[in-house]
Amino acid sequence: MLVKEYRICMPLTTEEYRVGQLYTISKHSHQESEKGEGVEVVKNEPHEDPVHGPGQFTEKRVHLSSKLPSWARAVTPRIFYITEKAWNYYPYTITADSRSLQCSFLPKFSIYIETKYEDNCGDSENIFHSDKILGDHEVSFLDIAFDEIPERYYRSLEDPRFFSSAKTGRGPLREGWRQHTKPIMCSYKLVSVKFEVWGLQTRVEQFVHKVIRDILLIGHRQAFAWVDEWCGMTMEEVRRYEQETQEATNELIGLVAPAISVSEVGQPAATHSAPASAPSTPLSDEAPEFLAPPKARPRKKSAPETLTLPALRERAGAE
Repeated sequence: MLVKEYRICMPLTTEEYRVGQLYTISKHSHQESEKGEGVEVVKNEPHEDPVHGPGQFTEKRVHLSSKLPSWARAVTPRIFYITEKAWNYYPYTITADSRSLQCSFLPKFSIYIETKYEDNCGDSENIFHSDKILGDHEVSFLDIAFDEIPERYYRSLEDPRFFSSAKTGRGPLREGWRQHTKPIMCSYKLVSVKFEVWGLQTRVEQFVHKVIRDILLIGHRQAFAWVDEWCGMTMEEVRRYEQETQEATNELIGLVAPAISVSEVGQPAATHSAPASAPSTPLSDEAPEFLAPPKARPRKKSAPETLTLPALRERAGAE
């Protein structure tokens, strides 16, 4: 098992990021979904934990049959998905990925992520007190502005070095921004990857960590670049946006949508969150295809545009 800790700073407060994270995950999942592929939300409901208290449980299915390499499609069922379960007690979350019963070509593979959010620049030491950690583990600071991401994921409008928020006045981010930017918060993520196959374990676990690192950078960059879209939304509004977007995404990928219950239990202001998403990844020499933007080809006319909160409200009113 390979364990690494990632620390990702943001020019936000933890209270702001609670809303921004929910909005970003919902919008990104909708953007990346298409007929028969994408992220299906199975459950989104309140959950009570004896240690962490009230929170939110989500279960998602990441459908990616046609996105697998040809060698993988030859040995997997036509309908293939990876199950992601998350328990969220903001500012603490747990995300675990488990293979569905139909997936047998990657045995003994798992990802486990613990996340804590704090209003600081990533200088909290030993933030994770876990018996699962044996010995020292690598700590990596990820810079949303100056760390490189794969070229095919790059969007100039989402580049924190050039983005400036009209609503908050934050950005663009300059060299050394973590030392002088206010407000600032940090996502601490303890990521454990296990692949118990002799001869491949080290290579696969290192590759998956590289993919997770890219996912974390891209997701946090988007949360900041989209701040003017979600800034000012209440938790009630973002939960409504989350529910309606999830239903639209389930419809978009061509599945019979289950009854999604997006609700919360009464709890203090800092106890809600959405999961940190790091879906399991098929093996290849490069980053997985299902995370890449669509190749250059004409867009189907029937493909819907990304839903925004006003658009969802207009559609609901028309119905």
